[in-house]
Amino acid sequence: MILAAGRGLRMMPLTTNTSKAMIQFNNAMLIGNSLKQLKKLDFESISITVGYKGAELAEYAIKEGVHNVFNTNEKGNSWWLYNTLLQQLDEPLLVLTCDNIVEIDLEWISEQYAKLNSPTCMLIPVKPIKGIEGDFIQTENNQITTLSRTEETPIYGSGIQVLNPKKINDSTEKAENFYDVWQQLMKQNLLFASEAYTKTWFSINTEQQLHTAEKLYT
Repeated sequence: MILAAGRGLRMMPLTTNTSKAMIQFNNAMLIGNSLKQLKKLDFESISITVGYKGAELAEYAIKEGVHNVFNTNEKGNSWWLYNTLLQQLDEPLLVLTCDNIVEIDLEWISEQYAKLNSPTCMLIPVKPIKGIEGDFIQTENNQITTLSRTEETPIYGSGIQVLNPKKINDSTEKAENFYDVWQQLMKQNLLFASEAYTKTWFSINTEQQLHTAEKLYT
């Protein structure tokens, strides 16, 4: 699952007439970085969420091999988890965001998930990069105890997670945003963090970050 419904307001004027997922990154679509890797990994099913300019993004994604497109325009980033057919999925689902430039190490991610006994939800943290915001994570034996934007720790969320949709639906009330989902899971000791991800990772939320990423990852 690639979350690609964000409006990208901080990237104006680049996103005036296109979705954030479809802005150009090194002569390709921004979402293409993750999409190409998922195709090579031969996933049984690839899904995306779309919002602003969703029809254009959906057309592109289907041509690129996406199986399911969920229109979540004006909905929160976790709405699909409770309101689509995926709510019944009782197996691990890899969730990415379209604005991440990341090298997907599926073997490592799978090993981490299995090592933690296939939790309801596992966030994959990274070491903070200056200028990129994230939810700082505190853990005890990999169990997440605190998420904070202000209380700095050695790791924060990357936007990558592995979750079991059915387990989340069975243990939480419907929520529009993942932060609210995570808070519910934390209270039940169901939210975990893997070890820090060491492969390539960068998040693009501004035009400056886009230019920086293009220089770093040619």
